[in-house]
Amino acid sequence: MRKKTLLAAALLSASALTLTACGGSAESDKPVASVSSDVATEKAATVLDQPFKKPDLVLTDTQGKKFDLRERTAGKPTLLYFGYTNCPDVCPLTMSNIAIAKKALPKADQENLQVVFVSTDPEHDTPEVLGSWLKGQDPDFIGLTGDFATIQGGARTIGISIDEPTKDKNGKRVSMHGKQVIAFSPKDDAGYVMYGDDATADDYQKDLPKLLTGAKP
Repeated sequence: MRKKTLLAAALLSASALTLTACGGSAESDKPVASVSSDVATEKAATVLDQPFKKPDLVLTDTQGKKFDLRERTAGKPTLLYFGYTNCPDVCPLTMSNIAIAKKALPKADQENLQVVFVSTDPEHDTPEVLGSWLKGQDPDFIGLTGDFATIQGGARTIGISIDEPTKDKNGKRVSMHGKQVIAFSPKDDAGYVMYGDDATADDYQKDLPKLLTGAKP
């Protein structure tokens, strides 16, 4: 089966163009990683040949406590997503799909899986707001907020663009951001797998057993 090698940065930019309220602008200094995918398949996952390092982020969780992303998720399968609670579509759908897939796992695997949602609109998404929103998805999901520049910089290290939030003509807050989910392996804490917003609950349910062991889908 013929393989193609693409640029992760190009994939991220192209994917972001499909969004309005939850989009992302291109960054000229975003990291570039080559990825391989089979032309003849329609897998939701994109496997990176050169994985991303987990962002070095120390933020605030929904309990108002310091949360060191690398330290607290070390050696655990981790799904990382950047979004915001006022997002009208992509963010809640993505979290819902992951929550549905997670519930199909054995209890021990559910407890081991780390799902981290980092706010791209931290001014609005206080620990209380973020915690309340995530309870509607999965109360065990980890919500993080903090300084916008810190969050933006951390997202950029894994090729995800985030623009500073603005207000639309109706006064609603809008955050333009990349919509990818990055899966980090429990073996070496590297992000080998990337999902776009077209990934369904079935896609995650099929792939999670492999991701939990550090295998690639």
